[in-house]
Amino acid sequence: MKKTFLIFSYWCFCSSLFAQKNKVDSLTALLESAKDTAKVNLLNELTKSLWYYQLDSANQYNLRAIDLADSLAFKKGLAEANRCRGVILSFRKDSTGLRYLEKALAIFEQLNDKRGIAATLNNQNGFYIRQGKYAKALDVASESLQLFEELRDTEAIGSITNQIGVIYNLQSDFARALDYFLKALAIRRQIGDKPGTAFSLTRVGDMYAKLNEVPEALNYYLEAYELANTIGRNQNLMDLTISIGDIYLKQGKYGNALNYYRKSLKAEEDFFGKDSMDNAYRHIGQVYFAMQEYDSAIFNFQKARNIVYKKDASESAEILQRIAEVYYKKGEYDKTLEYGIRSMEIAQKNKRYITIKDASFILSQAYAALKNYDKAYVYQLQYDQAKDSVLNQDLNMRLASLQQSFEIKNGQTQIDLLNRDKQLKESELAREKQQRIVFIIGILLFLILIIVLAGSNRQKQRTNRLLENTLSNLKATQSQLIQSEKMASLGELTAGIAHEIQNPLNFVNNFSDVNTELIDEAKQEIDKGNTNEAKIILDDLKENEQKINHHGKRADAIVKNMLQHSRISSGKKEPTDINALADEYLRLSYHGLRAKDKSFNAGIKTDFDDTIGKVDVIPQDIGRVILNLINNAFYVVDEKKKQIGDGYEPTVSVSTKRSNDKVEIRVKDNGNGIPQKVLDKIFQPFFTTKPTGQGTGLGLSLSYDIVKAHGGEIKVNTKENEGTKFTIILPA
Repeated sequence: MKKTFLIFSYWCFCSSLFAQKNKVDSLTALLESAKDTAKVNLLNELTKSLWYYQLDSANQYNLRAIDLADSLAFKKGLAEANRCRGVILSFRKDSTGLRYLEKALAIFEQLNDKRGIAATLNNQNGFYIRQGKYAKALDVASESLQLFEELRDTEAIGSITNQIGVIYNLQSDFARALDYFLKALAIRRQIGDKPGTAFSLTRVGDMYAKLNEVPEALNYYLEAYELANTIGRNQNLMDLTISIGDIYLKQGKYGNALNYYRKSLKAEEDFFGKDSMDNAYRHIGQVYFAMQEYDSAIFNFQKARNIVYKKDASESAEILQRIAEVYYKKGEYDKTLEYGIRSMEIAQKNKRYITIKDASFILSQAYAALKNYDKAYVYQLQYDQAKDSVLNQDLNMRLASLQQSFEIKNGQTQIDLLNRDKQLKESELAREKQQRIVFIIGILLFLILIIVLAGSNRQKQRTNRLLENTLSNLKATQSQLIQSEKMASLGELTAGIAHEIQNPLNFVNNFSDVNTELIDEAKQEIDKGNTNEAKIILDDLKENEQKINHHGKRADAIVKNMLQHSRISSGKKEPTDINALADEYLRLSYHGLRAKDKSFNAGIKTDFDDTIGKVDVIPQDIGRVILNLINNAFYVVDEKKKQIGDGYEPTVSVSTKRSNDKVEIRVKDNGNGIPQKVLDKIFQPFFTTKPTGQGTGLGLSLSYDIVKAHGGEIKVNTKENEGTKFTIILPA
């Protein structure tokens, strides 16, 4: 049955594409022998047949139609060609398209062509919507709808009903917008308008998404995607694949999100061409950012930035800010500052207040991490100012929209809404002022705390040296058990390590390919005399070479860490980056489990305290403790997922925190928790709640002994059916 369905679906898909291709081929064949006004009409039909599929080809036919109609003084053909020109420019979000629609409308009115007038008014509607003139858009839509009702054109009535839904959506009246979209959907389904049905299905999905009814939204999106894919309309596919990917990204289903974003990449290339694929690259970068695969995120953001820069350098501010954010997450604060400042310069020049707000915030955080509190405070102030500007900008737009509604409805309620918005803004500004004061006080308290801790830490360090003698004696009595448990964990890590080695090797290959392209681009720019652009490309080339070097060293470090994990512990403490250790074992554990069971999936959250610094521990031993707790956490959330199924999102969190002279490492899950009746036994040797053959019962016992040998302690907090948190406390 399934096979039959797939064959039928494929046949429908091919039939639709062949039908479209045959129509275009037929029109093209007729074009060769057509002359004068007949040729103009054929060029206009070819334009309309292609503008949802291949915009560049449609654009070429449209330009030919305008020139020929003008030379023949063929008014009706010229009016239609100008209308098509306006539509194409609308797809490209070019505001000059409105002028062509005004020319078309004037000619249609002169010819008293009601159908042409109605169609052109409907096309103008899109420009008024983009300008935020919603009252004007509603007027034009109503006039166009009335004309099409007189003409009894059901297909056009469905289109305009859908457009009215768009206007109410932009005014945030989602319930009313949904009502119009459902009406349009019913009309289009009734008359068998497949392209229109795909559009309306998409808009219904949008409304359910905004009303937080995610399952309903996804169902409509997927139905729309199947239909759009069947008829092969790239314009629909671009929007749908992004919307579906956004839902999967919010759900933490990163593989599904990447799958649909990559389909959007293909649709963008087919519709606009290779120079307009930046939107999909941005979304792919966001997935990798959420997965904490930061170099992949940077790679895709850079792809988007290169495309945008060629079209309009001013558009690259937001992407540069995203790259700065990734570098901040990686802890590369110099790079954060470099990209953040470049983003700020472009955003300030073009008055992009949202980007200014985001860029100044990340710059403030980066300077704070570098302990340059003067600069941090300066950018915090810029953040506050930009936030005020965004609030003002948003308020002005809302006031303009409400004013337009007031002109139509002439109701007192609109005035009340204006007053309420003003009060909200005033309270928001007051709250922001309080936050600035708290921020300044926080910095002062932090500086005082550093001075106090500096004196305290010297005494603690002397105490820690005395503890090292007792640790060696304890490790001698436990070496055999630890070696056994270590070998067990090594087996689980093998697949994860292989994955981790493959990642840097992939990056080396990818960036090498990109460098080859950049070298060619640099040569072209040098030949053209564009030395500034060539320098920018060379900077990107240098940066990619640094990444290649970084990932080569990364692969080397992974091999060394693997050897360090497998060797017999020396029992000697050494300064260790606890954050890096925890992050390393978290990723190795996750990929190891994924390699063993492809169906395994869990959300990962991290929150590392950057003020910890390096701590004197035996890294092989503490690493085994962390690995054991993370493996246990992944096991319990996976078991709960198998029990509950959909509706439950397994999540494991790993965090660190410095508290006075102690360092805390926390591993938390949202599994079923530990029953109270066995809670007192979990650290006993050979006690396990896992099925026979799946656990040695030594993991927590050895972890307890290792932490005790370090002069620390291990605590557990649990709630049945809610989850468990293990806390490792070590001397700082």
